[in-house]
Amino acid sequence: MAIDPAAAKCGVLADMPGQKPSKANKPEKVSSTILGAAAEHYVMCQLLRRDMIAALAPTGVPNCDIIVSDKLGSKVAAVQVKARRAIGADGGWHMKAKHETIFAPLLFYCFVDFGLGLSDAPQCWVIPSTEVAEAISQSHAVWLSSPGKKGQARNDTEMRRLMPDYSHQGLGRGKGWLDPYKEAWTLIKGAAAT
Repeated sequence: MAIDPAAAKCGVLADMPGQKPSKANKPEKVSSTILGAAAEHYVMCQLLRRDMIAALAPTGVPNCDIIVSDKLGSKVAAVQVKARRAIGADGGWHMKAKHETIFAPLLFYCFVDFGLGLSDAPQCWVIPSTEVAEAISQSHAVWLSSPGKKGQARNDTEMRRLMPDYSHQGLGRGKGWLDPYKEAWTLIKGAAAT
């Protein structure tokens, strides 16, 4: 197979099946701000495609990125979007301590995974905020109560992780616990329509 030198320079080789990225063909780093904006637009696109009225929230709105409404505007749901690329060891998304206390019946999180490169189709998990708050709160409590690498007590931090597998913590959220939420756009549509 002939390889286009321009494609190799842009990192396209990292996207070829069966080929591991090397430093020479590793995809370029994308800023977290741009990745976050891409995720917000991706989620909004998916909502609009499913006949929901969706718009980006104004900059600075603290707990949501997208507002979703029924066609009459009588019911509104809020969506917070989190983005990642498939480059971390645990496959999770960064969260903060504040997310343990941000939950409401009409607030949802959309966790977008863009994969390794441009040839990977984005995947999204639509999860009610109550489930997210519970998962990260329990996970952090287990982490905080367990000893560090040298047996020392851990120091509390603002960082939290929503992970696809908490089985190492014994939380009942093992591999596959996110499966019911994958592309579960109907959760938002149902909430905005009731």
